[in-house]
Amino acid sequence: MNIKVRQEEIIEEFGLLEGDLEMSINYLIELGDQLAPFPKNNKNDDFIVKGCQSKVWLFAQEEDQRVIFHADSNTVVTKGLVSLLVRVLSGHRAEEILNEDIYFPDKIGMGRFIGSQRSNGFSAMIKQMKLYALAINIKDKK
Repeated sequence: MNIKVRQEEIIEEFGLLEGDLEMSINYLIELGDQLAPFPKNNKNDDFIVKGCQSKVWLFAQEEDQRVIFHADSNTVVTKGLVSLLVRVLSGHRAEEILNEDIYFPDKIGMGRFIGSQRSNGFSAMIKQMKLYALAINIKDKK
């Protein structure tokens, strides 16, 4: 399943909530609860995403020429946000991640249920994921 299809799934899921703010936030929290457990030894400053108001830990590894992301946060809403990005980007080739536009936040009206600080943090998460993909892409081309 490609990145666009995953984004469209998220748009459809949030569309079912018909813009209900409380249901959207509760759904985000549920999504965060489904995130794979994050390795405790990686919950350190080396894996903190800079620019997030909450603590967000993120790292990537390569498996079978695909980037696998692992993430966690100390707040439930932010954990839900990063889980959306993991869902969309994890399991794809580094080049795909680098070349794909992340458009689902605008389509689901994410700005309505996260403030500007979280929005900045969300952008920082995307940037960090793309940096991981870039590093893997460069390594693979050597």
